[in-house]
Amino acid sequence: QVQLVESGGGLVQAGGSLRLSCATSGRTDRTKAMGWFRQAPGKERQFVATIKWTSSNTYYAESVKGRFTISRDNAKKTVDLQMNSLTPEDTAVYYCASSSTYYPTTAYYAKHSVYDYWGQGTQVTVSS
Repeated sequence: QVQLVESGGGLVQAGGSLRLSCATSGRTDRTKAMGWFRQAPGKERQFVATIKWTSSNTYYAESVKGRFTISRDNAKKTVDLQMNSLTPEDTAVYYCASSSTYYPTTAYYAKHSVYDYWGQGTQVTVSS
């Protein structure tokens, strides 16, 4: 079992920044990649970014590329999502997720079905 706890969400004005953090615990030795997803009201869960646990290879959704940065700290067992130049369209509940399956292609981790564990989510609201 892996436990994931997100933090760092909140209310920010358009153009502002937020940094989300995901603390992991439990059997993290099997983790192959971590991802961030988001879900806005009335919409499906959407991929945001992913990072491989050992190589640090990353992959981003087109909508956040250049604005968001995913990073991980293996020693602290955390995965962060730095979000800059936020817009109201970024408003959503943000979830981190953990995958124990290895895929050579980082882009495979854009699929929510490859993740085994999910956090409870943290709300991000961007006002115009």
